[in-house]
Amino acid sequence: MGGVGKTQLAAHHARTRWQSGNLDLLLWITAATRTAILSAYTQAAAEILGADPTDPERAARSFLAWLEPNPDRPGRRWMIVLDDLADPADLRGLWPPASPLGRTLISTRRRDAALTGPGRHLVSVGLFTPDESAAYLTTTLAAHEREEPADLLAALAADLGHLPLALSQAAAYLIDADLDCAAYRTLLADRARTLTDLLPDPSALPDDQLESVAAAWSLSIDRVDRLPPAGLARPLLQLAAVLDPNGIPAPVLYNSPALEYLTEHRAHAIGQAQPDQVTTEDAARVLRTLHRLSLIDHTPRSPHHAVRVHQLIQRTARDALGAQHHHRLAQAAADALIAAWPDIERDTALAQALRANADALARYAEDALYQDSGVHPLLFRAGVSLGDTGQAEAAAHHFQRMVEMTQDRLGREHPDCLDSRENLAYWRGETGDEAGAAIAYRELLTDRERLLGPDHPETLSARVGVLFYPGRAGDWSDALSAARQQLADHERILGLDHPATLNVRNVIANFQGNAGDAAGAAAAFEPLLQDFQRVVGTDDSYTLSIQRQLFFWRGMAGDPADAASAFEPLLHTMRRTLGADHSQVRMTLNHLAYFRGKAGDEAGAATAYQELAADCERVLGPEHPDTLAAKSGFAAWQRRTGESTVHQSTD
Repeated sequence: MGGVGKTQLAAHHARTRWQSGNLDLLLWITAATRTAILSAYTQAAAEILGADPTDPERAARSFLAWLEPNPDRPGRRWMIVLDDLADPADLRGLWPPASPLGRTLISTRRRDAALTGPGRHLVSVGLFTPDESAAYLTTTLAAHEREEPADLLAALAADLGHLPLALSQAAAYLIDADLDCAAYRTLLADRARTLTDLLPDPSALPDDQLESVAAAWSLSIDRVDRLPPAGLARPLLQLAAVLDPNGIPAPVLYNSPALEYLTEHRAHAIGQAQPDQVTTEDAARVLRTLHRLSLIDHTPRSPHHAVRVHQLIQRTARDALGAQHHHRLAQAAADALIAAWPDIERDTALAQALRANADALARYAEDALYQDSGVHPLLFRAGVSLGDTGQAEAAAHHFQRMVEMTQDRLGREHPDCLDSRENLAYWRGETGDEAGAAIAYRELLTDRERLLGPDHPETLSARVGVLFYPGRAGDWSDALSAARQQLADHERILGLDHPATLNVRNVIANFQGNAGDAAGAAAAFEPLLQDFQRVVGTDDSYTLSIQRQLFFWRGMAGDPADAASAFEPLLHTMRRTLGADHSQVRMTLNHLAYFRGKAGDEAGAATAYQELAADCERVLGPEHPDTLAAKSGFAAWQRRTGESTVHQSTD
């Protein structure tokens, strides 16, 4: 990509060879156009061969022929540098010849197949490493008697994506503006400022640089936007500019909302009232073109992270947008993410990538996701996805932010604010803050009864939350009585088969079990499972959860070995239908481990806990309470397995 230092590396190599006396001819060409290449060849031919400069094509052929190895004359040691080649087609018929004494060095942002092949070696030039970035900034600032904390320099380098050109120009800006690193990072994070505002003006660029970071890609963007299918490269890059720089799933850029945005933008760009609809094939071609010009990295074989874009290219693309366009773009990106989000997250890697992209969009364009009409559903989907993987604290934090934003933008009584508050209350309870969840549900119930009435379905939902937490705190008899009254209201208002009514029966059955009546809980879950299978389907996550709870209370009331046997096929079904990393899968594996241990299968319990610990660590992290609990269970049963082995051998 532009700005990584290709020209500097080429210059260093050429200068080193020239100064070592290993060259008879060194020719440096800024290869932005075919005309520039021809002009350089013509000048060389005129100076070396006395060729007629008024016929550039003929002079260039003479010069290239002179470079050819010839046994009848002494070998000439030469090096030709074609710097910043803009288009491989410009070299058609103008490639220097292969020669044992000659070397051609090309620097380019292009990745076309035409540039590689037999006798040509591709050297990819990447970004600085974190250590190289820190060393560069430290040395540059020290030369101006400036010193900054190492952690702030590392953070600044990360903000700038370790791009050498950006680091160079940011250091110059720090020095010229007499800013410290922390103040500059604050300015850089200000979305109201453009990247151009935070870099030196053209007269103050360091190291004889000719263009700022913000301008480094403008020529490439202009060029790629003219390539067929014309008018699509810029809007597709803009769409990628508000998503995760570390990887955008392929379906997000190929689905209907994305294609509608591209069609709309192309219509505006080329002035057509009814342009041809952009197709998936068009989008794929544009992605490959953007890749060829190093504006993105496109790796179709990694579909969950198919497109990567450097964060400063993203910043440059966003800076060119007006406020109205920015909002339309954010809405289109949010629509595309929702369209790509599966109803059941079987593919954990895809779900993680979608959440990362939703987070990136919220960072760049949060305001656009809170319209007068309400909150974009993407924000609710991302929060629930976090919770469903078992990341309750992250889900609670997500919905806390949504509550703050909806209260500020839409008002505390807006339906989306009330829904955000309910989600926050639920996930707060899942983190273990049952007192906080109970308070939140009571406040929500008060508002919904006042705004919607006592019999509204959303009021009933809040009432279930209110009755749930006294039970979890241990007051099972009062909670069970309240739940049964609530069931009567649900059946009267919503009907016997409404999912919310079935969920109240789920609460009642669990309350029975926790009150000490495991057999009664199991008996209540048996018809409830049949009703869930009939109403919502056999493989629905709620149905599978009911089945898990039925097996659990059966095990608590009867034979733990039978319970362990029942959980094994259920675990297989859940992994197939919900995905290996769904929270319900981990709960089922936990139950399996528990009942294996209760049945005396110490080795089987240890194995299950070990598997559970690995799953928890992969999904939730090594320090999550569930991970630590699973590791503790594994260690305990592993010790007991060892003790049993010793006793048996002694006997």
